[in-house]
Amino acid sequence: MAFEDDTLSYAISAGDNAWLASDDAVAILMGALAICVLVVLLIIPLILRRLHVSALARQAVAMLDAEPGARLLLSADGQVLHANTAGRLLWGDHAPLAILSQRVVSDDAALAALERLRLAAEAGVAERVELPLLPLLPVVQTLHGAGGEQALHEEQIASEWWAISLRPLPSTDQGQRGTTLWQAEDVTARRAIEDILVREREDLAEFLYFIPAGLYSVDADGTLLMVNQRFAEWLGHSQDDLLGHRLEHFLDRCQAPDAEGAWQGTLTFRSASGHSFSALVVQTIYDDGGELRTRSVVVRPDADSNGISLPDGFADGLPDRRFRWLFEGAPVGLCLLDFDGLITDCNPAFERMCGLRRDGLLDQPLSHLIAADDRHDLEVLMQRVSLGEAAGAHREVRLVHSPDAAAALWVGPMGSGNGVDALVAYFIDTTAQRNLEAQFAQAQKMQAMGQLAGGVAHDFNNLLTAMIGFCDLLLQRHGAGDPSFADIMQIKQNSNRAANLVRQLLAFSRKQPLKPRLLDITDALTEMSHLLRRLLGESVELHMTHGRDVGLIRVDPGQFDQVIINLAVNARDAMPGGGRLSIRTGSEELKETLARGAEHVPPGSYTVVSVSDTGTGIPRENLGRIFEPFFSTKTGQVGAGTGLGLSTVYGIIRQTGGFIFVDSVPNKGTTFTIYLPRQTADDGESPQKSERPAAASAKKPSAEPDLTGGGVVLLVEDEDAVRVFAARALRNKGYTVLEARTGEGALDVLEETPKVDLLVTDMVMPGMDGATLARLVRQERPGLRVVLISGYSEEAARGELTDSPDFHFLPKPFSLNQLAAKVKEVISETEPCE
Repeated sequence: MAFEDDTLSYAISAGDNAWLASDDAVAILMGALAICVLVVLLIIPLILRRLHVSALARQAVAMLDAEPGARLLLSADGQVLHANTAGRLLWGDHAPLAILSQRVVSDDAALAALERLRLAAEAGVAERVELPLLPLLPVVQTLHGAGGEQALHEEQIASEWWAISLRPLPSTDQGQRGTTLWQAEDVTARRAIEDILVREREDLAEFLYFIPAGLYSVDADGTLLMVNQRFAEWLGHSQDDLLGHRLEHFLDRCQAPDAEGAWQGTLTFRSASGHSFSALVVQTIYDDGGELRTRSVVVRPDADSNGISLPDGFADGLPDRRFRWLFEGAPVGLCLLDFDGLITDCNPAFERMCGLRRDGLLDQPLSHLIAADDRHDLEVLMQRVSLGEAAGAHREVRLVHSPDAAAALWVGPMGSGNGVDALVAYFIDTTAQRNLEAQFAQAQKMQAMGQLAGGVAHDFNNLLTAMIGFCDLLLQRHGAGDPSFADIMQIKQNSNRAANLVRQLLAFSRKQPLKPRLLDITDALTEMSHLLRRLLGESVELHMTHGRDVGLIRVDPGQFDQVIINLAVNARDAMPGGGRLSIRTGSEELKETLARGAEHVPPGSYTVVSVSDTGTGIPRENLGRIFEPFFSTKTGQVGAGTGLGLSTVYGIIRQTGGFIFVDSVPNKGTTFTIYLPRQTADDGESPQKSERPAAASAKKPSAEPDLTGGGVVLLVEDEDAVRVFAARALRNKGYTVLEARTGEGALDVLEETPKVDLLVTDMVMPGMDGATLARLVRQERPGLRVVLISGYSEEAARGELTDSPDFHFLPKPFSLNQLAAKVKEVISETEPCE
């Protein structure tokens, strides 16, 4: 590029030191600049439009999130684009139809409504249905109690009613299906109120149809619109035959009364058989939405007709009496309100719910009876109904005089066709329903935690088996004088400590093997007193008080010791400056179910143990979580606990068939109360004393047994580390070991090996599990002995093998000596199997 005579030239190399200059350089640059400007002018509007669309989308999402009901946006290909909080709780991240198909109650009407919803979704048209859905719980759940096991089936679970609607949103691409908006509202309370009102109307209709007086209603032309059964019998016709006919067709020698006015007098009726009878008729008029209709009472004075007589003035007060009968006898709380929200009348059911007499409720604002948090919503409901913006509205509220009780409140209008004259409030006690929901939620929560704890324990047991096993292999090569001996022992000791934590997890998940025996609780606690005093130290006093005729309990003695020790250690830590620990025993006969929070103790005879301290207490907000695994209030303390002490206590007590409750007052102390089913000694079984930990240590050490042996062992284990350790350990003891990683591989090894003395198999493996493998092997080789190894309990491992009780079991984690001892014990019981 060069400058010549103030003119910009553009030179291009054309070969050896030759340059071509072009005067078109300016034109080329200007053209490129014009193209850039044009591109910018086209792209900037598109970017601004996209930003505007994005802002609108964010506003739409914010509006969905603010909606009180469940909202979900579904793309044309079935992907969930967005859901608000309620929508995620109801549908998760799944398409709504998939969740609704799983939760819908199995009846023809519900399935038909669901099918209409599905067809509308496929056609891309709007639809709205109301469906009964099962709660967010397993359809069938097994409950364990003192009375055994019982299955909770779908028909025993109260369903929830939901109004489900879908509405396709317009698409920006013509001819293409756009996004679908799914909406859901919980209408359970409204349906419950409607069902109650329908039943009450049916009961009232049944009462009116069979009272010992005739009833009929005619329109302005005198055509019968309603007759009761009694009046039809007097005329000798069926009710259906009378409807649609004029009243004058059944009168004798007189004209029918004017249908447009109130009237009282005597009429002579003619029956189908030609018999005539006279009766007193009281006729009243009411306006049915602008159409005049009559209500008439027919009374036969003759005794043969089972008639009744009416006092003077009865006709004037008949509508009020009917209303009063219905109002006073309603099983739900009812109160009438003026437009200021003041109570003008109420029924006995409402008095019972509020805990006040009628005189103390009249002229009082209804909002003063409602908990403060719910008052604003009540005022909004009443205002909407008063202004005619809603035919009725409902919500859940709490009453001031019963803060632990819950009620479904429905507010509706009262008045004639001219408008709303007053308001009526219906209160339905939903406390029992809420308690049941809380029980299910708590049971589901604890079950989920138990499954998680059991799964973690199983995985850790595999790891600990390898750690402990390889430590044993190392110790065979490194004696006590070896520099590495102490390090290896430290690894093994800490592995054993970890194994103890895993056993506590299994106790919480109720998958720990127990050996329950009859136990005299008084003797067991007396024996523990020396150990407890050493644990508590000199600053904590121990007091034991035993009741008379406490009875026996059936528990695992070692696990019962662990329960008392864990509670005592927790109490000691809650009294850092010293205090008193009191343990009391007694018995209690429950005549009816004892309800404590979400737990319900069934009637029966129980042995009761209470452990009380004078420590710092537990804050109220933590009481509901103290039995959760890994939850601890000692996080700020040196040497804080693992958070498994109380969860272990809970798991052992529940697995034993008992119940445990906690009461605590901050800065005053805590009391744990345990209910255990009381037992009696039968079949010659005598109560057994608790097994003290010190008893084992008091025994004299015996000579180490000879664990060497011989034979062919087929080892099946999917965890490589566990299989390598076990195979090396058994080979070192003199066995021939064949290895397989899966159940299918083990079958292949057996086909190629005619002689196998013992099968050692893990229970949980990918593909074919240990139970299936054991069954197949037994079919081909009935005499082959089997040892099951598992990180779960023996009961869980044998769950699918109850028909084969001669299987042996070795729990993980196990040491080298434990594995060798079990193999030698089992293999010595049988001859080689071919």
